[in-house]
Amino acid sequence: MKRQHVLLGSSLLLLGTGCLLFGRHGFLQGKALLAEHLVARAFEAHLEDGQLHRPWEWADMAPIARLEVERLELARYVLSGASGSSMAFGVGHIDGTAAPNTPGNAVFAGHRDTWMAFLRKLRHGDRLRVVTAETTQEYVLTRTHVVHETDTTVLEPTSDQRITLITCYPFSGWARSPWRYIATFQRRTPAAAASNASHGWQPTPARDKA
Repeated sequence: MKRQHVLLGSSLLLLGTGCLLFGRHGFLQGKALLAEHLVARAFEAHLEDGQLHRPWEWADMAPIARLEVERLELARYVLSGASGSSMAFGVGHIDGTAAPNTPGNAVFAGHRDTWMAFLRKLRHGDRLRVVTAETTQEYVLTRTHVVHETDTTVLEPTSDQRITLITCYPFSGWARSPWRYIATFQRRTPAAAASNASHGWQPTPARDKA
């Protein structure tokens, strides 16, 4: 258990380092945008066969889920692991936390000026749809707060099913920050999700260019 806390805490520290080393360099942001199509295509393949597909041959990660916020008409891909390379190209799943759409606390981290910039626009009650190869489930935003990077309680297992999103704070900062912005989403019951199902915005699937 102690080793797990050390590993989880390291993920929060890595996020802070990434905010300084990765988030503020435009060329890496541009590279991430160019790679987004490949990540989307790899995820579509994952949905078809349930296997992990690396977006390019030398990638050390693969897309495992897609986050959708309909009110913002926004989609983000979740990549395996919360390493610097994963968070340069999408949202990273922190190892040691629950898998997406499974019981417990699934924790995703990303940079405040790219993939997680939308957190500043969230409102309490916003719905988050999480798509995996196995299932699609809905969650509702129940809490936002700020913690110090050494506070690993937000990474701990929970008895309920939730999604925790983490990014550096403040959103407008460029320098390395020891603060983390936390958005917590609780799973909606299947009946509630079905009764409020929307047929509006849908993310555009990746397509090969002609």
